[in-house]
Amino acid sequence: MAGLGALSVGSASARESARTGLPDIDPLRPLQLPSPRLEPFREALVFPPTIGGSNLELRAASSMHRFHPDLPPSPSLGYGGMDYLGPTIEAHVEQSLTLRYANDITMHPLAADVDSRLHGLSDNDRTRVPTSLHLHGGVTAPQYDGNPELIQRPGEGLVHEFGNGPGLGNPSGSGNHWYHDHAMGMTRLNVYAGLAGMYLLRDNDDTGEAGNPLGLPSGEFELPLILQDKVFTSDGRQSVRSTWTTPQGAWDPATPGDVGVVNGVVWPRIEVARGLYRLRVLNAASYSVWNLYFGNRMRFWVIGSESGLLAASAPTDHVRLSPGERADLLVDFGMLEPGTSVELRNDEPVPLAVAQRGTQVMPLFARFDVSSAKGFTGPVPQQLSPVAPPAAVPDVVRNLTIMQLSRPSSYPTITMSLNNLRYTDSDIELPRQGTVEQWNLINVTTEPHPIHLHLVTFRVLGRQNINTPAYTAAYPLPDLGTRWTPSADDFVTSPLRAPEVWETGAKDTVIVDANSITRIIVRFPTADELGFDPDATFPRGAMADHSGHGGGDMGDLQGYVWHCHMLDHEDHDMMLRYRLVT
Repeated sequence: MAGLGALSVGSASARESARTGLPDIDPLRPLQLPSPRLEPFREALVFPPTIGGSNLELRAASSMHRFHPDLPPSPSLGYGGMDYLGPTIEAHVEQSLTLRYANDITMHPLAADVDSRLHGLSDNDRTRVPTSLHLHGGVTAPQYDGNPELIQRPGEGLVHEFGNGPGLGNPSGSGNHWYHDHAMGMTRLNVYAGLAGMYLLRDNDDTGEAGNPLGLPSGEFELPLILQDKVFTSDGRQSVRSTWTTPQGAWDPATPGDVGVVNGVVWPRIEVARGLYRLRVLNAASYSVWNLYFGNRMRFWVIGSESGLLAASAPTDHVRLSPGERADLLVDFGMLEPGTSVELRNDEPVPLAVAQRGTQVMPLFARFDVSSAKGFTGPVPQQLSPVAPPAAVPDVVRNLTIMQLSRPSSYPTITMSLNNLRYTDSDIELPRQGTVEQWNLINVTTEPHPIHLHLVTFRVLGRQNINTPAYTAAYPLPDLGTRWTPSADDFVTSPLRAPEVWETGAKDTVIVDANSITRIIVRFPTADELGFDPDATFPRGAMADHSGHGGGDMGDLQGYVWHCHMLDHEDHDMMLRYRLVT
């Protein structure tokens, strides 16, 4: 692929491409807008600073960031004084955090890519950038959750109260969370530009300190890895355009990158000692699913998912992560000789519709260089944390559908939808507090979709393939805006497949593969258990003073959202509201 051309073409080519301003078009893939050829492993990985405490301030601001030595600095966004991404926040279970957020953005790096024709947006958003801070994985009162309609523009802010309570499916309480922007119609652009950061929730066993009771690597041996894929223009700027067929300023349902980025560094090298490392891995992409493995196919261990540790360490040689998912991994670099290297790679196939553009697999993220230094030499812990088993019998079973709708007479001509509904439709899920529900997530599209539920954690029961043509023929699709959620149980074509080893703990995001049902089970907590009313109403604040947002009723807000975490899809229109009622 063009972005990896530097594996055979040196950095001088990259500088020449950037100097001339000419895109380097591959004649075999003429629809692509490739990045300049860049030499991998030119730069060492950097790690965001770590902050903690009970009172923090976090400001989103415009900046410039250099992603690669052969690229000029690119306009970017960052949190907390960083020029890209944000600091890693460390919090402790049951110790509340007051986070004062402010929007200081003066210029959006991707202003020309704002599609004001999408619902909830206007031309005003190019310059008066809307933001909404969301703690992904947090058990958070609705007014502090980062509701996509509760936005803060430049000069505005919001004081968030994060109680840092454990999810009900995670008795230990620790978690591998992250925070990112969640503004209506702008999430993909704000996060891509840099508004994301790690949020590590600690407990008395998983302290993050040396000598912690679980015997886990800590300090320099615990590495947060925020993975993204990107496209850069010939002059080195971040770009969300990967194909000529999508004009500037038009929404694109798929924006895969051809360059791997870790913590804001293109294809970094990472020096490691000979010992055990804990890798906190986050897929912060806008679109791409990755199947991650080491180039020598060496074994490593999964010890946690998004919302806590597993019951026991699980050996594997790969882990598959969709946007929004996290994995907590132990890797023993002591198995390698000093002076050797191993690459973190990806071989997830590109969905067919995107591959037809000429998009190829982005195969590389980083290289680990093994030094002669002695690292963490403790054993891989076998027992980690008690994990609450899923309920045997749910109180309610819901069928929910994941759809891509062709609408030639509308703009855009494709609508990403849940249940054949739009975000503004009033037909929403109303689970009752204190009940257990099974959600059958039915994907009738030809690509995977990561589904994320705010507030709650869930357990994955398993997956089954379905005969989609027969299913859709049996239940004709009504007009957009009318719920379409028929059961697909009569159309399954495979036995229930158990969750993957990295999916056996408490989760908040799950991959729903093409033409399949993914079954999850979730308990919706009560207000008494949460310590706040999850169905409380709260004002929109300053947003009501600005036209072009929200749509529909401009009264108070209520509840949470569930959505596809492909941010391209979330922005149009694969996101719905839900409420926890009594």
